Amino acid sequence: MITSILIANRGEIASRIIRTCKKMGIRTVAIYSEADEQAQHTKLADEAYYVGKSNVQESYLNQNRILTIATEAKVDAIHPGYGLLSEQASFATNCRDHGFIFIGPDAKAISLMGDKLQARKTMIAAGVPVIPGTDAVENIEDTLKEANKIGYPVMLKAASGGGGIGITICRNDQDCEKAFEKNKKQASMFFGDGSLYVEKYIANPRHIELQLLADEAGNILVFGERECSIQRRHQKIIEEAPSPFLTETLRKAMVEMANQAGKAINYKNAGTIECLVDEDGMFYFLEMNTRLQVEHPVTEEIFNIDLVEWQIRIASGEALPWKQEDIHFSGHAIEARIYAEDPIRFFPSPGTIQELSLPTAEHIRHECPIEAGSVVSHFYDPMIAKLIVVGRDREEAIRRLGEAIHSYSLTGIKTNIPTIKAIVGHQVFQAGEATTAFMEQHHDELTKRIQEVLS
Repeated sequence: MITSILIANRGEIASRIIRTCKKMGIRTVAIYSEADEQAQHTKLADEAYYVGKSNVQESYLNQNRILTIATEAKVDAIHPGYGLLSEQASFATNCRDHGFIFIGPDAKAISLMGDKLQARKTMIAAGVPVIPGTDAVENIEDTLKEANKIGYPVMLKAASGGGGIGITICRNDQDCEKAFEKNKKQASMFFGDGSLYVEKYIANPRHIELQLLADEAGNILVFGERECSIQRRHQKIIEEAPSPFLTETLRKAMVEMANQAGKAINYKNAGTIECLVDEDGMFYFLEMNTRLQVEHPVTEEIFNIDLVEWQIRIASGEALPWKQEDIHFSGHAIEARIYAEDPIRFFPSPGTIQELSLPTAEHIRHECPIEAGSVVSHFYDPMIAKLIVVGRDREEAIRRLGEAIHSYSLTGIKTNIPTIKAIVGHQVFQAGEATTAFMEQHHDELTKRIQEVLS
C-alpha cells in the first residue's frame, strides 16, 4: 500500500488530494512556487518544498526538480492532479523510471489519447462513433479542400492539448484562412505541436462526459455521466450529474461505449470519455482525458465514492470490488466554477482577496483553497474555487445552488459570481435545455442580468 505521496500540483486540486490522503493515513508532500509560498496546500501537507520561480516552466512543469524533491522526501508515489503535468506521457515515464508509482494511467495510454488524431483512429478501429473529420492538414490549401468536402461549418482544431486553445469554428473559406495560422501558432506555443485537423461542427450539441475507473486486472467501471454544456470559450462553467438530457436508453448506450473505449486502450486508473450528443441523441467520441477531471466532485456526490481514494487504491494494486450492475446514483449534484475574471469580458482578474464569506450547509461542498488575504496570481489559471451543491433531485439542487451563490461573498477582485447568478436564474438552464451554444445564444440577456447584479 502507498504510504507517502508527492502532489505535483497546486491550488484546489492539491488541497483536495491532501484531504483524501489524510483520511487514508498517507503522508503528503506538497510543492510550491515563489508565488504560492503561503498557499493553502503548503499548510495542509505534512511537508512542503520550494520547487521554483512563479512561472510554471520553472516550477510546476519542472520535471527534474519535482523528481529531485520526490527523492529527497522519500515518497512512494506521485499524484499529478489535473492540468500541468497530468497528461504528459514523459512525466509518467520519468516517475516510474525514478522508482515512483505514478497515480494515473501508463504513458502509452496518455500518449495515445493526448494525440487527438491518433485517438480518433483508435476509437474508429474500436467501433466507437467519432465525429467526421480528417487527418492532420499540412497547409491552408488542404484545409480548405477538406473543409469543403466535409461541408461548413467545421471546427479547425489543434491535434494536441485542450482547454479550448487552438479551436475555431469556421463557417466559410475566409474563416479557415483567418484561423489557420493563428491556431497553428497557438498550438505550437501551448502544446509544442502545431498540427491541426478539420472536424465537422455539431450544431447545438450537449457536452456529455463519462467517468471511468479501471484496475490493473482489466476491470472497467463507468460511474455515469456529467453534463458540461455550460461553457465560455470552450471552457466549462457549470457541470452537473446526472444529465437532464439523457434518457435511460441513451445513458445505457453511452456507458457501454465508454467501457468499450477503455478496453480498446487497456486503460488503467481514473479517466473521462468526453462526447458530443446532437439534438437527435446521436453521440460521438470527442476526446479522452487521462486524469482526474476538475468536475469530479459531482460524480462523487451522487455515487457516494471518493475518486481520489480509488485512484490511489488502484495504483496500489487493489481491484475494483464492484460490477457495472452494482453502480447506481442517487440525487443530483451541480458544480459552479469560481473564476477570478471580469464577468462580462472573461478577462483574468488577479489581485488580493479582501473579504471571503462562504455559504454553509450539509448539502454544500467547497473546494476552496483561498481566504481573505490570499493573492490570486496572474501566473496561473483563473479558476480559484468550486462550489458544489447536492439535492434529492435537479429542481432542489438548482434551488440550493441559487441560494448558495447569492450568499457567496468575495471582494477585492472581479469574479464570475454574477455570471453564475445569471445562468442559474435563466429559464433555459432551469429547464435543462442548455446546449454548448447557451452562452452565445443568450449573450445579450445574460449580459443584462449580469449588469443588474453588478449595479
